[in-house]
Amino acid sequence: MAEVLVLVELDPAGEGVRKTTLEALTAARALGEPSAVVVGAPGTAASVQDALAEYGAGKVYVAESAEADDFLVAPKAEVLAQLVGAVAPAAVVVPSSPEGKEIAGRLAIKTGSGFLTDVTEIAPDGTATQVAFAGQTIVHSRVTVGTPIYTLRGNSVTPVPAPAAASQVPVQVTLSERARQTRVVDRVVEAKSSRPELTEAAVVVSGGRGVASAENFSLIEALADSLGAAVGASRAAVDSGFYPHTFQVGQTGKTVSPQLYIAVGISGAIQHRAGMQTSKTIVAVNKDPEAPIFELADFGVVGDLNTIVPAATQQIAARKG
Repeated sequence: MAEVLVLVELDPAGEGVRKTTLEALTAARALGEPSAVVVGAPGTAASVQDALAEYGAGKVYVAESAEADDFLVAPKAEVLAQLVGAVAPAAVVVPSSPEGKEIAGRLAIKTGSGFLTDVTEIAPDGTATQVAFAGQTIVHSRVTVGTPIYTLRGNSVTPVPAPAAASQVPVQVTLSERARQTRVVDRVVEAKSSRPELTEAAVVVSGGRGVASAENFSLIEALADSLGAAVGASRAAVDSGFYPHTFQVGQTGKTVSPQLYIAVGISGAIQHRAGMQTSKTIVAVNKDPEAPIFELADFGVVGDLNTIVPAATQQIAARKG
């Protein structure tokens, strides 16, 4: 069976692999046998090997060195390029994080390959599905040059266990001088809340301009907490100072694809829709019955969010109790 390289995305807090890696391993099985690629400091692979084995990694290429974490994306691109030349994989799959997209772009240049970014599905024949033009078009594409490289959008694929050997294969890390030009001098791990990470969450509750104030976002947070959900915000809400920019969902923010997306006080401008319209089920709450978000929503509630959201939160809490 053909080998497919999957770059492992590690949790920055050192708690193992991110869910996006498990999704990538699952998606890669459509093309062949996944082989995980771990690039990091000594000991990194040992801490994640069990998870990689559980989700189908036949091999784990271990590219560890004391300086692997001292530089930005260049070392990972160089290791992947080295492996592409050595093992001639059927494809390379990378989680579609900002770092993953840059690594994939560098790898494409180094190997003379085509790559497709933000794909939501990969078919056995290599055809990838993408959402393009701010969500207005579904595109099916294939790479015709070199080794196909894909970056997989988070939450597009449900991780499915498929136990495999995950036998370790050491890889010598040799960094070029070009890869050493930008060094990491410090890292600060952002304090993690009890809520799931926005791009990985199965449920997202987002607030828009209609929430009206930063203080009123407590309604959004309470509803999210009752559902075990992540909190998001529209660009209008972020620009108005209601919520931090890191939680923005949209074309210029983060792209999410949860099982359930609840849009509260969001009109549904094309910029926002581009970041969430691949959600499996969309619920909209807006006082304007003509709001564009209702064209996209599976379920809509027309009314005052200040009444509807607390009532919904109360009902959810009662049912859970």
